[in-house]
Amino acid sequence: MKKILLVFMLGYLLPLVSLAQDTEAETLLKSRSNFFSREIVQIAPDVYTAVGYSPANSSMIVGDDGVVIIDVGMSPDHAADIEAAFQEISQLPVKGIIYTHGHGDHTGGASAFIGDEAPEIWAMENFGIEDSPLIAAGLTIQRQRGSKQAGFALPDELRINNGIAPAMRPGNANPFSANESGSINTMPTHTFAEGRKQIEIAGVTLELVHAPGETNDQLYVWYPDQKTLFAGDNLYRSFPNLYAIRGTPYRDVFAWVESMDKMLEEDAEAVVPGHTYPFIGIEESRGALQNHRDAIKFVHDKTVEGMNAGMTEDALAATVRLPEHLASDPNLGEYYGKVSWAVRSIFNGYLGWYDGNPANLSPLSRKEEALRIAALAGGAEILLETAKSALANGDVQWASQLSDYLLALNEGNNEAKNIKADALTIQARNSSNALARNYYLTIANQLRQEAGSE
Repeated sequence: MKKILLVFMLGYLLPLVSLAQDTEAETLLKSRSNFFSREIVQIAPDVYTAVGYSPANSSMIVGDDGVVIIDVGMSPDHAADIEAAFQEISQLPVKGIIYTHGHGDHTGGASAFIGDEAPEIWAMENFGIEDSPLIAAGLTIQRQRGSKQAGFALPDELRINNGIAPAMRPGNANPFSANESGSINTMPTHTFAEGRKQIEIAGVTLELVHAPGETNDQLYVWYPDQKTLFAGDNLYRSFPNLYAIRGTPYRDVFAWVESMDKMLEEDAEAVVPGHTYPFIGIEESRGALQNHRDAIKFVHDKTVEGMNAGMTEDALAATVRLPEHLASDPNLGEYYGKVSWAVRSIFNGYLGWYDGNPANLSPLSRKEEALRIAALAGGAEILLETAKSALANGDVQWASQLSDYLLALNEGNNEAKNIKADALTIQARNSSNALARNYYLTIANQLRQEAGSE
């Protein structure tokens, strides 16, 4: 109780919260930084990966008369550091660039690798497909939400990392899609539609394989001579982000499993994930691929099984859990993705928003429900005192939900905003999921500013 009251008694002063002793979750999240500390890792005799220079890994394969770069970092600033580090290993020109998918943290730095001789730039034919329908519809909210999940609006002292990457900022590049930087074209010059495409650049033979998963434009790169696989964002040292809380079109989880099966068939001796330290050695590489594949398939199959049994989305999110041998795998901790988020996404991806309960076909509005909850409690003042009590007793999720009722009744209720801000702060500090932590703290900050308490 003493620890909970300490946070509550801070009087909504967020800067003081950051000075408190680390929680167990914060200590665990800080330990994650060891998996993406800044380092050039030699994967094979002519293969090198830059880890920690940018949120996403960037790799270099040294060929006969040039080099091939796989993913290029989030911004030209980050990529310039990567390019300088790679130059210490090889001064050969960049002959080819491969984008594993269209996310900006993998594509935004391309201009730093493009010299006088324009390289081939390879990607899937549907490159950028995740964001393009949202842009076509005029949606921009996913970018605001993406900033919240990444913690871009938070002060540096409140950011730890992003679970699978250092807590960096996007710099001077669009963080959501590859783009043209000045007069330098960084968009793909070569694409393929599906299946497997063999290419040769600088005397290096590579196989590009369509592997939908985190995005539908995902590919993996297979380097058969060195038995090295570049997995893109279909693999990293965390439970995968089968759903991103910034908002995305449905990520085809069943197809993701099939892509993992294809990667397993390569029998790689090293696997370079899109983020975090590479897996080196046959045993480690296969173990990581197998467990990630099995975890994704388990969550998919258990969700479908529950759906067929008539379970609701909420019931499934509360009950589907990884089996112990997968839950105990440190490479499947929920530092970036979460099982419950994945379950909800799979349910909605297959059946949409309706959970099968006819009471939810025409539910009360939040305000109408709040009016009835307040009446049931004995009035809005008692509801407010109940929210305060819930917060003081550490029942922070309930305190947050009660605050939402109070704000539905009166959106200018500063006491409710401060209660919710404190509840979210406690939830953030006790979450080892970096995206959840960032979102909790960002909204808590916003509520305090609206209430004039920061």
